[in-house]
Parts: sequence; C-alpha cells; structure tokens
Amino acid sequence: MNSLLALAAPMALVFSGMVGDGVTQTKSSQLTEEASAQDAPKARAPSNRRAPSWVAMAASYLVPAFNQVRIEQRVILRISPRPSPVRQSMMADMPTRSEAQPRFLERDFGDCLPMASIGAVRAQQGDRLLLYLNDRRLILAQLEKACSSRDFYSGFYVERSGDGSLCVDRDKLLSRSGAKCSVSGFSQLVPAGS
Repeated sequence: MNSLLALAAPMALVFSGMVGDGVTQTKSSQLTEEASAQDAPKARAPSNRRAPSWVAMAASYLVPAFNQVRIEQRVILRISPRPSPVRQSMMADMPTRSEAQPRFLERDFGDCLPMASIGAVRAQQGDRLLLYLNDRRLILAQLEKACSSRDFYSGFYVERSGDGSLCVDRDKLLSRSGAKCSVSGFSQLVPAGS
C-alpha cells in the first residue's frame, strides 16, 4: 500500500500544479488583454516566466538508475566411465586354471571423498558404483534405495561443493539420463590377505 501511495503522490502534485498554473495563466492573460486594449501603443515587455513548480517537484522524485551485476560461478565435474582395455585376442581375457581372480574385502570408509581424486566410475550390480581413485584405490559408493546403478553406465555429473568433497547424504549425482541420486555410504575395497 505504501508503494502505491508513493507512486500516486507525485502524480497528484503534477496534476494540482497543472490546474493551479492554468488558473494563474488564464487570469494573467485576461489582465494583459485588458492592459493591451488600454495601452495599445506601448510595446510589450518580454515575460521572464520560470518553470512551473510541479516540474521541480517531479524532478526531485526521480531516482537515479543504478545497474547491478551479479556474478555467479558454478563448477560441474563430469566423472566418465573407465575405458575398457583393448583386447589383443579373444583368449587374452580368459583366466587360466592356475590363475585365480583376485578377491576383495570391503572396509569402512569415511563420509566424504575428495572430488578431485575420482578418476573414473563403473556401474556395478544393484545400487553400487565402483569409483577408481587417482591413487589406485577402489571405493564402492552405495546409492540411495530408489536409485539404480544402471542409470550411471555413462558416468555422472556432480556440482563442486565449497569444500571440494563428495559427501554422504549431501551431494547429488546426476546421470546423463536424468537420474538424480545421493550417496548413502562409502566403502573401500582392499585385496584379501593384505
């Protein structure tokens, strides 16, 4: 309501100034017509009229325009899937009977992981993502219950936080297909026997 009054007040002043100036102008024009009829041979003196008072009032209500610029910075990291090695031959990937597949055990990991240390990702079965860190550690990221790791087959995007860490129940992972999930826990994979 106050803003409406603030907008209407200058208009009322302008209108009242116009009406008041119109009355004084008509009276002064009537007087000059009568004077000119009586003193026809006298030359008219130029009138030094000043601007109406409403113009000065309206000018005092003008607010100078200021332009504002807001600069925002938003950094989004893309974690791509780990590239598969080039196959030399079809038999190169098949383990021999003497070779055993390495076994890993899960150990507890903290609630936060530095985003800069994540090198690649691979979707696992269920709701888990395998994160390959730059220092050759393997971290399993457990997604929230409603999410599936299949949505993250082509990697994910994450917005960089202020501390530069990916934390449990805080940061959201965005897949290229549009799924948006948060991490509910981290665990580290270590080789069995170490």
